[in-house]
Order: sequence, then structure tokens, then C-alpha cells
Amino acid sequence: MSTKEAATTIDVPESSSVPRGKASIIAAAKHGGKAGGYHRGVAIFDFLLRLAALISALAAAATMGTSDETLPFFTQFFQFQASYDDLPTFQFFVIAMGIVGGYLVLSLPFSIVCIVRPQAAAPRFLLLVLDIVALTLNTAASAAAAAIVYLAHNGNNNTNWLAICQQFGDFCQKVSGAVVAGFVAVLMFVVLVILSAVALRRH
Repeated sequence: MSTKEAATTIDVPESSSVPRGKASIIAAAKHGGKAGGYHRGVAIFDFLLRLAALISALAAAATMGTSDETLPFFTQFFQFQASYDDLPTFQFFVIAMGIVGGYLVLSLPFSIVCIVRPQAAAPRFLLLVLDIVALTLNTAASAAAAAIVYLAHNGNNNTNWLAICQQFGDFCQKVSGAVVAGFVAVLMFVVLVILSAVALRRH
């Protein structure tokens, strides 16, 4: 009489050296590290863009503020001269770009805070709101100045406004360069607003 022994297999789960709670904490820390690296990269790019926008804004204000040309001929009663302060629109442009440049200088410490603390949402939200205000002012000043520059180059026959750039070439070249620099700053502000909005969305 033969006896058959039934073999019973018991599965014993392998013991992990890392407890489940600790493993989840490590995974969350890795995920947070990746997110922090992304936000820090965005903050560094934001800081560099602010420096570039600051240079553009100050260059626009300085170029417009020094635009002045006097023709070499004059009469007994008239001296032909063109200066930015002859037009209120150009004066507004200089003041507005100066305000924008001052704001960009003051915003740099907040941008540095976003680099040091990439997960902080409050300074990023503050910069987003103020950037939109500065973008509005910058766009208004640049658009108004661009309209006057267009008239200076082409004139307007319906209102008998003559083009003056054939006589005041250096003056028109300076004010045109200032307007271009102003619109470069506008473009950089648009990118800054988009960056801040994307960074806040991913918080």
C-alpha cells in the first residue's frame, strides 16, 4: 500500500525593505523635485526676459528723449527744428516707457524670489497682475507713438499734414527706432504673461 503525499505550495510575499508609507513619501518627493525643477527653470527664464525687457524699455525712452534735429538753414523769424517734446504723444511715450522701466527694476526681486522658492504662487500671481498693467501701458504708448511716426513718414493729404521725414531724417530715424524698441518690450511682456499663467496653472 503506497501513500501519496500532496505537495502544498504556499506563496510568501517578499518583504520589502522600504515600508509602504515611506515609499509613497519618496515617490511624492521625486515628483515634487521634478515639478520644482520645472518651475525654477521657468522662473530663471522669466528673470532673463525681464532684464531684456528692461533694456528695451530704457532704450526706447532714452532714444525718444534725445530725438532732436535742427535744420542747417533758417530765416529771420523761423528756425526749423523738430524735437520729441513738440508732440504730447512722444512725451507720453517717454513717460510711459520710464514707468515701465521702473516697474521692471522693482519686479526683479520678486522674480528672484520665484527662483529661490519655485513653488510659491503668491509672488507669481502678483507679477502676473502687474505685468498685465505694464503691458497695457506699454502697448498704449507704443501704438500712439507709432501712429505719429506713420504720419511723419507719409503725411495725410486729407488733412494737409505734410510728411516731415524728408527734411528731418535723423529725427524720424530716432523716433522710429524708439517705437520699435517699445514694441519689442511689448512682445517680451506678452511672453512674461504667458509664462506666469502657465506656471500658475501647473501649481
